[in-house]
Amino acid sequence: MPLAMMFGKSTLLPYLLDRGITKIDYIMASHFDLDHVQGLLYVMEKISVKNVIIGKQFETCDNYEKFVRIVKEKNIKVSIVEVGQTINIEKDLYFNILWPDTKNKISENVLNNNSLVCKLVYKDFSMMFTGDIEEEAEKALLNKYKDTNQLKATVLKIPHHGSKSSSIEEFIKELKPKIAIIRCWKK
Repeated sequence: MPLAMMFGKSTLLPYLLDRGITKIDYIMASHFDLDHVQGLLYVMEKISVKNVIIGKQFETCDNYEKFVRIVKEKNIKVSIVEVGQTINIEKDLYFNILWPDTKNKISENVLNNNSLVCKLVYKDFSMMFTGDIEEEAEKALLNKYKDTNQLKATVLKIPHHGSKSSSIEEFIKELKPKIAIIRCWKK
């Protein structure tokens, strides 16, 4: 069983159920690579989910096809977002969608470089979620948001698990995070 699915089955779902959580208002998926959605897909099959937010898709894959099947079967509302949109969750809590950009689609490594990039804002706190974007997408974001404060964030989820293809110095300097979080697997 893939590690991501095991996480959904053996860790995430039991954690939620142990706390009496049997429904989820929002799930946000950065993109449909196995390590980003398989655990979520498992959870979506097992408990009630009201809304799922995904970025505009530029190519399909098995995980996306499975996602489409689950949302149809479970009648889950899906919001497909792209640059310039805002998702309001509640008073003072929202997501600014910074990427993907239909007018500036990156064709190299399509799933990763067109990952959903969004900034969660709650009053004076912000957190940047970057999916698996790589250097090319980081440069596109720097160019798109130069001379704005859109990329500044209190917390940064490091792009693409800190791989050598991402987290260029200019990108990190522009965000100026106080805290950086990296998601990687222990081998």
